[in-house]
Amino acid sequence: DHFDLAKISEELKDKNQAIVVYCSLGIRSETIANKLKKAGYTDVSNLYGGIFEWKNNDFDVYNSEDRKTDSIHAFSKSWSKWLTNGKKVYPEKAP
Repeated sequence: DHFDLAKISEELKDKNQAIVVYCSLGIRSETIANKLKKAGYTDVSNLYGGIFEWKNNDFDVYNSEDRKTDSIHAFSKSWSKWLTNGKKVYPEKAP
């Protein structure tokens, strides 16, 4: 929801490097993949089906500390019905 092409361009200087984008179901990330391709990135892939489909197929998921985890950000209670494997984690509400 907060994709910033300028910021990404600063961080990812090599426009030929492999990039895989994903979201919960693969819908929002497809839009981002298209924006990256239009910006000149040549090796961009969208994880079809998103992280939910990845985990539902029992593929490994790693957290930000590079540790294997079963916890998956479920985005919302209504979207979480599509995640059938793993532990559903919901975003914290702002105070």
